[in-house]
Amino acid sequence: MTSRADLATLPGAPESPDAIRCERLARRFGSRSAVAGVSFAVKRGEVFGLIGSDGAGKTTLLQMLAGILGPSAGEGEVLGFDLRTRAAEITARIGYMSQIFSLYGRLTVEENLRFFAELHRVPGAAQAERSARLLDFAGLSRHRQRLARELSGGMQKKLALCCALVHDPPLLLLDEPSTGVDPVSRREFWSILYQALARGTTILVSTPYMDEAERCGRVALMHAGVVVALDVPARLRGTLRGGMLELVAAPQRAALDAVRRALPQSRPYVVGDRIRLMAENAVQPLLRQAVASAGISMSSIREAEPNLEDVFVSALGDAGATPPSEAAPAAAPAPEAPAVEVRDLTVRFGSFTAVDRISLRVRRGEIFGFLGPNGSGKTTTMRVLCGLLAPTAGEALVGGRSVAHDPAGVKARIGYMSQRFSLYDDLTVDENIRFFAGAYGVALDRFASRRAWALALAGLQGQGSMLTRALSGGAKQRLALACAVLHEPEVLFLDEPTAGVDPVARRRFWELIFQLSERGVTVFVTTHYMDEAEHCDTLALLYYGRLIALGSPAQIRTGMRAGEMLEIACDRPIDALQLLADLPGAKTSFFGDRVHVLVDDADAARSALVAKLTSAGHTVARAERVPLSIEDVFIAFIEMEQARAQALSARRAA
Repeated sequence: MTSRADLATLPGAPESPDAIRCERLARRFGSRSAVAGVSFAVKRGEVFGLIGSDGAGKTTLLQMLAGILGPSAGEGEVLGFDLRTRAAEITARIGYMSQIFSLYGRLTVEENLRFFAELHRVPGAAQAERSARLLDFAGLSRHRQRLARELSGGMQKKLALCCALVHDPPLLLLDEPSTGVDPVSRREFWSILYQALARGTTILVSTPYMDEAERCGRVALMHAGVVVALDVPARLRGTLRGGMLELVAAPQRAALDAVRRALPQSRPYVVGDRIRLMAENAVQPLLRQAVASAGISMSSIREAEPNLEDVFVSALGDAGATPPSEAAPAAAPAPEAPAVEVRDLTVRFGSFTAVDRISLRVRRGEIFGFLGPNGSGKTTTMRVLCGLLAPTAGEALVGGRSVAHDPAGVKARIGYMSQRFSLYDDLTVDENIRFFAGAYGVALDRFASRRAWALALAGLQGQGSMLTRALSGGAKQRLALACAVLHEPEVLFLDEPTAGVDPVARRRFWELIFQLSERGVTVFVTTHYMDEAEHCDTLALLYYGRLIALGSPAQIRTGMRAGEMLEIACDRPIDALQLLADLPGAKTSFFGDRVHVLVDDADAARSALVAKLTSAGHTVARAERVPLSIEDVFIAFIEMEQARAQALSARRAA
């Protein structure tokens, strides 16, 4: 088995114009229907996206297409092979990457690649060439001898993709492959996918990131086991009833409440300093009057283009409001005293420095965002602040207590929600609440009221006897948050709390965070969703344990002198990205299904870029300057740090 051509023409491989064909495909587990009659086809050479609510059936569908699960009903073919009768032949030919990817932590990077190459019987010469090419493109060549378990999350995801590609499969099935990795790693991950696409690979990818879904040729939206919409992203956006408006007003939370009262069906939500809502332009006078009557200053209001997240929320329901707590949080330090203070904090593991002399202050009631690439030291810092890990040097105070000298005092004042939600799947909802109430020392005479509050916060009233493992990802997420704040902590630490959940669940979760912050709870959150970073009052950006940027989202954007951003909408964005990638002085990237080009002067560069695209046969619908997003700034900071580190390394080697 030496090439994609060989894979496609093995004896018994039937000819088929489609890489995937499903007709009323279904899968049941006992009385539960996970996939309930799905029909679609994926063309060869296409990038096909799969999005949907938590528990929609996306993973089950992918496992059927990979030949892992047999269908309960319906028909399906993959690469021309029948799913029921020739599943083994499908499995031998495809590349499949599950959410829990199959790396071997005790093997090196090189040994993992060799294992998967030999599993698929890739000959030695082809194995060496492909391994070298994939590792080089993934930026893993210098890490060949590192154990897989020692890699950062982003590096592990890239290695897992390399392992899935090492036998040069004609079809790649990816189940939320970039969940939990930083924006830099996500862009690098998709660069590898584009290379595979250029070589003729067909790609089906499920993703919770709507900007990734925008990159796909077509997107299927699943809910409750069925496909409720399927089309190219632009046409899906065009199906949104009504229009979209964006307004800027201060104070923002009061303005949001005023908009909700005036237009309760508009589903308003916050993105940075803007409020977005589903409404026609004709309602502008009503909105202005509603905001003004509440004594709120509105600085701007304008029409906006819908995105796939808007389509998702419109199709699958509102994020919903959550009942407030019946009690104020526990007594906190005086408002002028910081909730968290860190001075020259350092953490070393042997000779490795995970956190390198960082200093910061977090105000009471503030939402403080902690950003950085995988392996930058965010979780390590958070573990120190929670009293779970002793610092090597420096000082950290939480709620006025020293984490080094009074870790028990710190733990009594904080709530902590880890990346895995910290719940016990074999316990019921009520049993989880009771366990965490005991662990946090909630008084017996307070338990009944706190239980009722927690169920309301999680939206699980009347479901206390349900096993936690039966809950959707969004419901688990809200229950984990409720358990983390049962004892009404002063400071709440959230470590990537929304990783992998759908946009509706993420919006609802952030509504809960806003409510807690308004009640005086300080929220310290790490996230890889850059739109969530816009929700924070202050952002800190870490890189290899060093604090490289600190300030509000607006301050960080205006303080970055990275250039100007041109956004180009054209007919073949993947080809356009490759065409513009080698332009001197320009940096290209994807933003949804549009190409972003970072240049020194957008006005000067626009005509040259459009001319280059049109001369190559592209149709350019729009090319305009747009503000730098937090993701753009994040990546610019990281690239500057990488360049600085490379220059320093070169000087030392000289």
